[in-house]
Amino acid sequence: MNPRIESLEKMLDGPRDGALLRFSLGNEYLKAGDPAKAANSFKNAVDRDNNYSAAWKALGKALADAGDHPGALAAYERGITVAETKGDIQAAKEMTVFAKRIRKALDEAAN
Repeated sequence: MNPRIESLEKMLDGPRDGALLRFSLGNEYLKAGDPAKAANSFKNAVDRDNNYSAAWKALGKALADAGDHPGALAAYERGITVAETKGDIQAAKEMTVFAKRIRKALDEAAN
């Protein structure tokens, strides 16, 4: 197993466990090519901090990479709302572009 992932997993459920740890673990899973585990980590991150716009964006990417396009779209839409509320304009713009691409793909698949 990836030593970075092992190190982060050892901290789970400890005093340092939180949104940032779960976000970091999700990023490591993405790098390792495991979008399903990454998505689970990002979901845990946003459960701990619902206003973590970067985690919403990463959750959308992980779900899209895992093939869950409706889930990815929902994550991006929630992330856009969070980012706009926080004034995180760049993240909102990026997620808007990603959401638009997914909507288009879903529309094409439905037709």
